[in-house]
Amino acid sequence: MMRRALMLVVLGGVCGMTWAGQAGDTLRNVFRSPFDFPILLSANFGELRPNHFHNGLDIKTQGVTGKPIHCIADGYVSRVAVLHGGYGQAIYITHPNGLTSVYGHVVAFSPEVERYVRDYQYANETFVCNLFPEPGRFPVKKGDVIALSGNEGASAGPHLHLELRHSDTQEYIDPMPYFGHLLKDSKAPVASLVGIYPVAGKGVVEGRTRKKLVAVGNLSQPVEAWGEIYTGISAKDYMDGTSNFYGVHSVTLYVDSVEVFRSVTDRVLPDENRMINGFTDYEELMKTRRLVMRSRVLPGNRLRLLYADENGGIVNISEERNYRFRYVLEDNFGNKRTYRFTVRGRKQSVPEYVPESNHILYWDRTNVIHEPGMELVVPRGYVYENAELNTEVKGDSAGISFDYVLDAGDTPLHSYCPLAIGLRHKPLADTTKYYIMQKVGKWQASVGGEYADGWIRTRVRTLGTFTVAVDTIGPRITPLGQGTWRANPRNLRFRVKDGETGIRSYKVYIDGHFVLFGLKKGILVIQDPEKVKRGVPHRAEVTVTDECGNVTRKEYRF
Repeated sequence: MMRRALMLVVLGGVCGMTWAGQAGDTLRNVFRSPFDFPILLSANFGELRPNHFHNGLDIKTQGVTGKPIHCIADGYVSRVAVLHGGYGQAIYITHPNGLTSVYGHVVAFSPEVERYVRDYQYANETFVCNLFPEPGRFPVKKGDVIALSGNEGASAGPHLHLELRHSDTQEYIDPMPYFGHLLKDSKAPVASLVGIYPVAGKGVVEGRTRKKLVAVGNLSQPVEAWGEIYTGISAKDYMDGTSNFYGVHSVTLYVDSVEVFRSVTDRVLPDENRMINGFTDYEELMKTRRLVMRSRVLPGNRLRLLYADENGGIVNISEERNYRFRYVLEDNFGNKRTYRFTVRGRKQSVPEYVPESNHILYWDRTNVIHEPGMELVVPRGYVYENAELNTEVKGDSAGISFDYVLDAGDTPLHSYCPLAIGLRHKPLADTTKYYIMQKVGKWQASVGGEYADGWIRTRVRTLGTFTVAVDTIGPRITPLGQGTWRANPRNLRFRVKDGETGIRSYKVYIDGHFVLFGLKKGILVIQDPEKVKRGVPHRAEVTVTDECGNVTRKEYRF
């Protein structure tokens, strides 16, 4: 096991090598910068995010949109996507070297690609599209302008999200080895705290079965422990010329000078992204929003960027002596910082682990949980370690269904799990109006669902309290700035909102003709104002449909 881990570390080091040196001289010539101005980053590859790693480089665009984006190498346009969230608008270029570059949050594509997208949108009367042109349709050369930078989709400010992927597997890889020579970084990573975790039923820390978080300023004081423990660290990286913080490329843990764990954030498969929740302290994230990287490989976590010894990163404190722990943090540019602390072995009793729940979710088998009128299936590998699950049935028998409490604490699910709830009563004959609602305190939201044989079935990726609800109310449409529309069609906007199941689709017709609008942060925004003639009367028809098929239609004259 140790030999295999060391081999993986070596291979990982090749994939994640810095751009410095002979290898860097070769890599720096593969791709050009996407911009003609000096670049700075607002995020790097592998930066920790809730439920996923950041899968590319976020390049600043000097605080504005509309910067020309140059293709980084020869290739062809293999995909164009327009979404409400996520990357917003993105263009994918496949290169002969087996890599695909992705450019996200763009405000516009090159003219020929823009026409291609618009033709599809108008022919299908849809804003959202995911198109795959044939390889020879849009060839590009290194340096060609392929798009303009923007702030579209789930973006907090103007920037370009640049990714590199393996074209065959769609594996995300770190672009930094190819672009590091364009950046300056003399700053080493900085940690804020270290976590020390007892293994349930097998270890204690300071006489307790709970974790202990220690600020780095207090690491000079030994921490007492006994039995099996593991550790974690919260850290960020920094670069020259900007106040932004970044993810740490490599974290290595030594105990008494022996390496027991290493993470190297250089590649992530799409299915691995959510495994970040098995790497980080998910409980701490949920409670404090802090991201602590745990130096342990959980039994069900297949994340390849983690390497550990035969104990999976667990350290057995079995002698009454000082155990010397040492963390080495390193960025892509070879800047390192070391943190040392002592765990002092002191023999003490370790309480037996006794589950307090009425169910256990096992990581290595499919779990089928039943309560009267409810079934939850958690497939094998959808939790990263065994987890306690408490279930409870609440509510009035006169309701549409009972309320089902599915409480696994702060246990993350890897993917969507089938959930079915039976109807006790059927007040509406139209079965399309039923859906499953998730409730957390006063917050509630639809998780969808379809009716079949007296059951509403859906899939959920978080646990909590669920019940069946009915949605018969259509979305709300509110015109914005209507008095200015005739003089300036660019101001044609409508706020749309649905209080229960959310917006499924929308269409806007001007004088009986479809005109493209995009839904951006709850507002329908016209995309082609030149299609609406200024200064003359018009009639707008807006139709919005929610996820239960309720339709609202409004007509406006301007």
